[in-house]
Amino acid sequence: MSTILLFGAGKSTTSLIDYLGKTCEENNWKIFVCDADISLAQSKTNQFSCAEAISFDVTNPEKRHKFISQADIVISMLPPSLHFLVAKDCLAFSKNLLTASYIDTNIRSLSDEIEAKGLLFIGEMGLDPGIDHMSAMKMINEIKSKGGTITSFKSHCGGLMSPESDDNPWHYKISWNPINVVAAGSSGAFYKEKGEIKEVLYSHIFEDEGHIVDVPGIGTLAWYANRDSLSYIDTYNLHGVHTFLRTTLRYPAFCRGWNKVVHLDLTNKNDHEEIKHCKTFADWFELKKQKLINQQEKNFDENDFFNAEFVQQLDFLSIRSDEKLPEPVPNSASLLQYLLEKNLVMKPTDQDMIIMLHEIKFSVEGKDKETRSCLIVKGEDKTHTAMAKTVGLPLGIAAMLILKNKINVKGLHIPVIPEIYEPVLAGLELNGIKFKEETIDL
Repeated sequence: MSTILLFGAGKSTTSLIDYLGKTCEENNWKIFVCDADISLAQSKTNQFSCAEAISFDVTNPEKRHKFISQADIVISMLPPSLHFLVAKDCLAFSKNLLTASYIDTNIRSLSDEIEAKGLLFIGEMGLDPGIDHMSAMKMINEIKSKGGTITSFKSHCGGLMSPESDDNPWHYKISWNPINVVAAGSSGAFYKEKGEIKEVLYSHIFEDEGHIVDVPGIGTLAWYANRDSLSYIDTYNLHGVHTFLRTTLRYPAFCRGWNKVVHLDLTNKNDHEEIKHCKTFADWFELKKQKLINQQEKNFDENDFFNAEFVQQLDFLSIRSDEKLPEPVPNSASLLQYLLEKNLVMKPTDQDMIIMLHEIKFSVEGKDKETRSCLIVKGEDKTHTAMAKTVGLPLGIAAMLILKNKINVKGLHIPVIPEIYEPVLAGLELNGIKFKEETIDL
């Protein structure tokens, strides 16, 4: 009997646990779900006789060793900083490992040992990164197989609210880790456009209103560049392209408002000393507002900056309210995260929406063409979200395929090779995650 060990039972694991629970029941397998919050793990496993919720401190080596040594495959949905602990144990006990996170230098350092032991570790196996890699590589390889030469690659992905649940001036609600929402774009971005390497500073990430894309059936969305598009030129083997860009999608009003939030310094993680004497959120806002005004040139238009749209957004988050700040006052980023979690929460019946769009320009037989491939997935409610479905199902399907010996590659991988992406994409289609593709002549 095969055994699966899953670390983490948070927001992104609902569909993963549902899929694995059903798969385990069909195959007479066993799944252990470990989370610091035992009640959370139990709430997601109690409907499956093959599933058991467990709870222990993942930094406890004895407990970790006990369960990893008994598993056939391990899936880590822990914070990225903890993956290495699990990875080392999987290596020591010769267990395969899956994560949705980017492969960092620590795990990359294990590559030779993973290969030598004949194990399979797959990282970046969620939505973005994950489904983006698989769907893009399928398109790229199909174009190349027909003799095409790719000149431009753009990949956009965003977790948004479905139009039915879009009811606030930010046109956004929290469907994943709010820490990442606050920190979005803070490292700036690098990408390639028309043959030139573009570097975008944090202060400019959200400001270009020309960064828009039309999504079939949805309309106009805005994009901001991801931190490092350039490293994926090697990953996708697209060294000859003139344009290479990976982005995050939002509704245009969000980018307009968040650009101003950044300029107000409300995402600062290192300003405790500056704001420690503020008593209310209004104090905090006024301090930051005055600082911004003092830094501007004479042509700064305060009325234009604090226009009706932005004031409505500020007030929806209660940024100008007389609510007292938590004590001790931490930093602006923490205060902003507190307000996001409080005011941009999904209602029980809200539906989120995942949109992924690839735009690939290429030439074949002397003709210029463009293929646009679009995925739209809508969630069911606050718990069964599109985010959870698209992050979790690739991991669940990959785990099932590995246990059934339908993925037989070894070593450290991300899902950019046909041996991984072809069967996983086929499994995703069976679960309603399917791209619509269109090719036009340019």
